[in-house]
Amino acid sequence: MLWKSKRCSSSRRKKTCLKNCRFLEAGLFSRIRAVLVSGGVEAEKLDKLPRDRWLELGLTDEEKQNQLEQLAEQYDELKHEFEKKLEAKRRKITQGDDLAPGVLKIVKVYLAVKRRIQPGDKMAGRHGNKGVISKINPIEDMPYDENGTPVDIVLNPLGVPSRMNIGQILETHLGMAAKGIGDKINAMLKQQQEVAKLREFIQRAYDLGADVRQKVDLSTFSDDEVLRLAENLRKGMPIATPVFDGAKEAEIKELLKLGDLPTSGQITLFDGRTGEQFERPVTVGYMYMLKLNHLVDDKMHARSTGSYSLVTQQPLGGKAQFGGQRFGEMEVWALEAYGAAYTLQEMLTVKSDDVNGRTKMYKNIVDGNHQMEPGMRNPSTFC
Repeated sequence: MLWKSKRCSSSRRKKTCLKNCRFLEAGLFSRIRAVLVSGGVEAEKLDKLPRDRWLELGLTDEEKQNQLEQLAEQYDELKHEFEKKLEAKRRKITQGDDLAPGVLKIVKVYLAVKRRIQPGDKMAGRHGNKGVISKINPIEDMPYDENGTPVDIVLNPLGVPSRMNIGQILETHLGMAAKGIGDKINAMLKQQQEVAKLREFIQRAYDLGADVRQKVDLSTFSDDEVLRLAENLRKGMPIATPVFDGAKEAEIKELLKLGDLPTSGQITLFDGRTGEQFERPVTVGYMYMLKLNHLVDDKMHARSTGSYSLVTQQPLGGKAQFGGQRFGEMEVWALEAYGAAYTLQEMLTVKSDDVNGRTKMYKNIVDGNHQMEPGMRNPSTFC
């Protein structure tokens, strides 16, 4: 039974790997075909040849030949990468577990606990755009568009210019365009429009772009297949764009236009609390947002007394050691700027590595004398 389940898992992963590899191969071979045709090879003869033999052909044009050789190298790398991934996944499934001597079996129990998202929890997109939730509003207080549809998340635009990760903007625009096209298909299905109109609209969406890697010819589809495809696309059109070699600005604008959306990718929003229109249009779209395993409930921590490091005599660090909070250089500057001399002295002496001072302070608290006498006059921070 165990061997059968491992075999099923292995074959399932192999299928997934093959699917991904075929998708990348299709894009690569469309570029190889374009180079060969532009180099003088007849398209009809080329289509009759097996694709593996395309790479054996030679071109008289030196520049085209170099391009072909580069693409052949990319193809070899792709195959090698695929084999490596497949082998790693196969080994992961088939290898056994190393148990300690005398241990016959280990039973692991995983508890799933629902943790509702709250202010202080960390979230991130797929472009390094991470951040902490500052506020959760009722849905009626969120900004909404002209149709009354509220937005789900509001991100601070200041996170874009300094970090220069504008992939998140690209993802937002493409997500909006894909959803707009899906909405139009959905409306056509609800109005029970003719299959010919559906076919024409979907074909226009798939034909967009100067370099279409995977040609889709819907004229070969039956009416039932077109309807089934439209049913799959009614929630949004799936889109993939390679890094540095993907959708151009003009193509994104065409997609937005096809979805009856403004080509700027920005729409007018209204304040959910006052109902007033915002001063200028706002970029709205769809993007992946992930909840990270950095929850505020796991990080909340406070210390009054606790253990000290034997080497530095300063409080230990971290929640696991019931440690103190690090009062760093910049925090010292802040207290200096505010002129909070007593607080600063306390932080750098009795609350840190002033052993005599904290002993005296404990004695004073016991005696009911609420005075602080530091054991060191010049903390090392000021030396």
